[in-house]
Amino acid sequence: MGLDWRRFVVAVDDRDQVLGIGQIKPHGTDILELASLAVYPQHRGKGVARAIIEHLLKDSPRPLYLMCESSLGKLYEKFGFRGIPYEEMPRYFQRISKLAGLATTLARREERLLVMKLQ
Repeated sequence: MGLDWRRFVVAVDDRDQVLGIGQIKPHGTDILELASLAVYPQHRGKGVARAIIEHLLKDSPRPLYLMCESSLGKLYEKFGFRGIPYEEMPRYFQRISKLAGLATTLARREERLLVMKLQ
């Protein structure tokens, strides 16, 4: 998946224990994605994700995209992201969206993939 650990931000506590991670992931030369945001369950609800997102957004060029479960949309709206329709998605996200839609249908899940954009 083209992982490059140099792009990751790692949040640690005062004992250098990892609390969470995130990255800005390029797709080609003109599309950037806020991606791989993860916080250990025992550290959720303490502002770790917010600190990671704010750090990553600080110097990131726009537009910036992200993919998340639909239930997490409200979290990212706090940072200015807005859900976008299929027609406005770059081709990469359109392909992922189609695959996720099929998987969601087959698994009979209510959650769906949400693609969001920050201008």
